[in-house]
Amino acid sequence: MAEIYQIDNLDKGILHELMANARIPYAELAKKFAVSPGTIHVRVEKMKQAGIITGTRIDISAKHLGFDVCCFIGIILKSAKDYHTAVNKLDALEEVVEVYYTTGQYSIFIKVMCRSIDALQDVLINKIQTIDEIQSTETLISLQNPIMRTITP
Repeated sequence: MAEIYQIDNLDKGILHELMANARIPYAELAKKFAVSPGTIHVRVEKMKQAGIITGTRIDISAKHLGFDVCCFIGIILKSAKDYHTAVNKLDALEEVVEVYYTTGQYSIFIKVMCRSIDALQDVLINKIQTIDEIQSTETLISLQNPIMRTITP
């Protein structure tokens, strides 16, 4: 079993700063934490190797790009063996932005983003519900997303 990397207060501080601005220069972080830029570089590389830092990203406003409908769809598969095939087919749909393998009522829970209710209807009828491995779906439309955050170190 791989050893879990134990982060200290410097690592936590670096993570907080990078989460706020992933493009902040190491030299600026070094000044903030009163260490050398080399120390920042080494710490970041260790956290990458440990799998704590998995990449950098830009947050995009789906609404400002015209994607006004966010929904969650619970999927019941015909058989548990259909999971991988169904996920591969869902992955091919650009409207599907997140997929979760779950316990409980649904085998798979997905997040879908569409430009309109009409577009959502098209995705449901002509794409998702045509996947042979899917037995049934239940759609929940999101009205608001008042809290959205990542885990804090």
